[in-house]
Amino acid sequence: MSTINITKARANLYQLVSDVNTGFNPITIVNNKGKNAVLISEDEWKNIEETLFLSSIPGYVENINTIRENENWESAKKYEKDKN
Repeated sequence: MSTINITKARANLYQLVSDVNTGFNPITIVNNKGKNAVLISEDEWKNIEETLFLSSIPGYVENINTIRENENWESAKKYEKDKN
C-alpha cells in the first residue's frame, strides 16, 4: 500500500483518485497527528461492504467452504457472459 502525507495528497487529490480507481491499490494518507486515512476506490469499498454483509449471515461462510470442499469442480462449466 502506498503512503503519502496529507499536504501532498491535498495537492494531488485528482491524480490519487484516478490512481486508486485504475490500479485498485489503496493509499494511506498520513498526518502529523497520528490520525491516518485510507483512500480506496468506490468499487473496492462496495466489494468490502458486500463481503462484510455476506460474512455476517449466520452459516454462510461455512456453507460456501463446505461446497468448495465437497463439489466436483472438474465437471463444472465456466460461465461465459456472451453465451445464453
